[in-house]
Amino acid sequence: MHKSRTKPVPGEGNLDADILFIGEAPGRQEDLSGRPFVGQAGKLLETLLRGIGLRREEVFITNVVKCRPPNNRDPKEEEVRACSAHTQAIIKLIEPKVIVTLGNHSGKYVFSMLGGREWKGVSRMRGRIYELELRGIGEVLVIPTYHPAAALYNPKIRPALEKDFSLIAEARERIAKANENIAKGKPRSLLDFLKK
Repeated sequence: MHKSRTKPVPGEGNLDADILFIGEAPGRQEDLSGRPFVGQAGKLLETLLRGIGLRREEVFITNVVKCRPPNNRDPKEEEVRACSAHTQAIIKLIEPKVIVTLGNHSGKYVFSMLGGREWKGVSRMRGRIYELELRGIGEVLVIPTYHPAAALYNPKIRPALEKDFSLIAEARERIAKANENIAKGKPRSLLDFLKK
């Protein structure tokens, strides 16, 4: 895909973010700008973030493929695999506590390729928080949901998307409580760091 792209779109955001969003592939606007989620789907994503008290600058956003597929088609599995090294490097760099998968391709990537779990499709998997042990990464809370573009094409799924974003707020509360418990407890030992 790099032969037909205008610009690569590796991702952007806060490198210390607790929350990482993984979409599917750059679209036309993203290909031109080199930034993820800058078109209409990006505007909806920012609206959804504001609805739970977050700004785009507080999270990190990437896609399972870093170049726009020709004719805006879905990314192929071999293309997702080819970009997997980059996606895993981003996840390891950010060390998110929560990963939000936007759409079927990113859900399948995180659950099947990294988590070794069966992916049954976004419609069946969405609506809850999963605790997954991701290969080479560790334990992460994962929230699968629809891609914002899907809600633009089919407004009937927007309420489900909004409900899933409320799960992000719930996951943030769980993280805050866990951090409080660590702060109240005994200091972390070398063994705790080795387990990470």
